[in-house]
Amino acid sequence: METDPLRILQFNSMLTGGGTDDQCVKLAYGLHLAKQKVFVVGPGERDFSTIIKKLDIPFEEQPNRISKAGLILAAARIIDRERIQIIHGHHGRDLWLAILASKLSRTRPKVILTRHMAKSPSSWFSRKWLLANCDGIIAVSNFVKEVLVNGHHDTSSLEEERHHRFPLEGDHRKITVIYGGIDTHKFVPGKAPGLRESWGIKTDEFVFAVVGGYGLPRGKGQREFLKSASLIHSKNSKARFLIIGRGNMQKTLEEDIERLGLKGKAWLTPYCHDMPSAMNAIDCLVHPQIGTEAFGLVLLEAFACGKPVIATELDGIPEAFDVAKYGKLIQPESVEALASAMTELIINPSDVRNASELHCLVDSQFSLESATNRVLNYYRRLAGISK
Repeated sequence: METDPLRILQFNSMLTGGGTDDQCVKLAYGLHLAKQKVFVVGPGERDFSTIIKKLDIPFEEQPNRISKAGLILAAARIIDRERIQIIHGHHGRDLWLAILASKLSRTRPKVILTRHMAKSPSSWFSRKWLLANCDGIIAVSNFVKEVLVNGHHDTSSLEEERHHRFPLEGDHRKITVIYGGIDTHKFVPGKAPGLRESWGIKTDEFVFAVVGGYGLPRGKGQREFLKSASLIHSKNSKARFLIIGRGNMQKTLEEDIERLGLKGKAWLTPYCHDMPSAMNAIDCLVHPQIGTEAFGLVLLEAFACGKPVIATELDGIPEAFDVAKYGKLIQPESVEALASAMTELIINPSDVRNASELHCLVDSQFSLESATNRVLNYYRRLAGISK
C-alpha cells in the first residue's frame, strides 16, 4: 500500500557552497525524485540556489539580505501554506531558525536538524537546550554522534578547534547516525585524458592530488602535502602533486611550491567544476586533513572511481575509509608518514583493486538513492507514518 508523500521543508539560510549545502541540495533532489513534496527555503542568487532551480526543485526564494527574523517568518508562512510535516535545518546558524519557524507556525511540523560538523554548537545555550527543542538530530557519522553525546578533547593538537568539543545536554536518544551519499551515476571509473593534458600531466606520470578548499590559516593540510612532496619528488621523477580547489591560501601555497623546490612537480589547478572527471584524472587522492572532519565523502568519490586514498586517521575519516579500505590511513600532522605512504604506493602498488568492484561497493551503500531512503524512513518514523 502506497503512503501519501510527506511534505518537507529544507531550511538553508546560506546556499553559498561547501559540503553542507551540497548534501542539503542532494537530499532535496533525492526526495524530489522519490515523489515527496519537498520545498527549499533560502536566499536567491547564491551558488546553490542556482543549482536548485536547474534541478527543478520547488524553491521558496528569499531576498539575499533578508534578516534572520524575516527568514523565520517566511518559513512559518510556507509551513502553514503547504501544511509542512517536517522542517529540516542544516547549517549551525539554521538550527534555532528552523525551531522558531516551527513554533511560530500553526502546523507545528517535526523539527529535524543535521549536524554536518564534527563538533557541537559553540554556544552554551545551544548545547543545553537544542535537544529539548527539536524532534531529532541526524549525526552524519558515528564520530559526530560520539562528540554530541560524550564530547571530545584533543588538547595536544595544533588546531584550536580540536582542543575542546563539548557534548549536548538532554535526551541523547534523539541523535541518530545517518550517512550521506554521493552521486554514483557520475562518480564512475573512467578516463580523463583531456583534463590531464590541460593540467600538463603526461600519460606516464603518477598524480597525487588533494581535493578541497584551502582557507587560511591551514586549509585541509595542503601545506603538509607539499612538505611531504618535497621529501620524495627527487627520488620519484614521475610523481606529480596537484592541489585542486580554491581559497585564500593561493599565494601561500604558490610560495611554498617555489620555496620547496617543487616547481614543475607541484601546482594548483584552475578551479574544477567537473569533480568526477577530476577524480578520474588523478591516480591517488590524498586527504591530509588536520582540523576536524565529520566523515569524508570525498574519499567515497575517489573509491567510486576506483582510486586509492591516503588519508589522516582523524575524526570520522576512518569510517569513510573502511567502506573500501583501499590505500592507507596515516597519523595526522605527520609529513614523514604521508611521504612514506606516497612513496610506497609508487614503488609497490601491490594492492591494485578492480575499479568496477569498488564502484559497486560504494554504490550499494552510499548512492544518493540509498542516502535519501535512509533519511526518508527516518522522517516517516518521527512522523508516525509506516511505509
